[in-house]
Amino acid sequence: MLVLGIESTAHTFAAAVLNESGVILSDVRNSYRAPSGSGIHPREASRHHADVAPHVIKEAIEKSGISIKDIDAIAYSAGPGLGPCLRVGAIVARTLASYYSKPLTPVNHAVGHIELASLLTSSKDPICILVSGGHTAIVAFSQGRWRFFGETLDITIGQLFDQFGRYVGLSSPCGPVIEELASKGTKYIQVPYTVKGNDMSFSGTLTHSKRLLKSYTLEDVAFSLQETAFAMLCETAERALAFTEKDELLVAGGVAANKRLAEMLEAVCKRQGARLYIPPIKYSGDCGPQIAWTGIRQIQAGITIRPEDAFVRQSWRLDQVITPWRY
Repeated sequence: MLVLGIESTAHTFAAAVLNESGVILSDVRNSYRAPSGSGIHPREASRHHADVAPHVIKEAIEKSGISIKDIDAIAYSAGPGLGPCLRVGAIVARTLASYYSKPLTPVNHAVGHIELASLLTSSKDPICILVSGGHTAIVAFSQGRWRFFGETLDITIGQLFDQFGRYVGLSSPCGPVIEELASKGTKYIQVPYTVKGNDMSFSGTLTHSKRLLKSYTLEDVAFSLQETAFAMLCETAERALAFTEKDELLVAGGVAANKRLAEMLEAVCKRQGARLYIPPIKYSGDCGPQIAWTGIRQIQAGITIRPEDAFVRQSWRLDQVITPWRY
């Protein structure tokens, strides 16, 4: 089976071709870059996606070494994400599926992150930390779907970094630059640390960090911001490991690329006798393989729709998605 996966939830329009063994035959991406100090403007990003979509799809097919007629099915990211961006991907997928008479399957973006990370790390039954621009959650699989053990009560860690970065003049996504700045910080400054039960809140951390810039260096504030946010995540992840007695901790999503987070989670796993799984940096962010691979799993489970029934959902929680292949 060969599946074309199309990703378009936020700043990246991507396409990839995978086979049923999980071999990535092609992976092509083109990302919208916001102006300095700005976030992703949904309409501008969607225009970018519409402009680059034909070229990205064509290159993904060519690099895979096959013809589009050889594709067995098409998968697309149906949500959650930015409405205008999601609609571009859905229209492209629906058009291709209709024209070439191919089955179509809608993929939840968050499930895609987890499934690709599981494939690339060979993890089986983990506690999963989902950290990206749109997600910050601790989840575990139970009775047919992923269940929330804890999540953010306001903004995500990705949004925390992006909003702080834009405040100092950076453009989204700001995570890699914040990580670099934090690595140069030498002084930890107290900022709000908010864990309620097993849920986290980052809005107070963001507000206070902005105020600290009047009295401290950007590097020290970035260091304190990152260290505190990751400490909250580590506390909730360790509690989840202890409670469930699972021995695998999987990190999925764009923030999985942060080396300091990996260091802190390694310490958590050492204390709990668990193993840490982190996918290659290249595949931690938004990409076509996460959609294509999850699409393969769904098609094997009989989850397809007619092209005319293609939909998008800006809000589509992970625990609303039935994943029968994991029973």
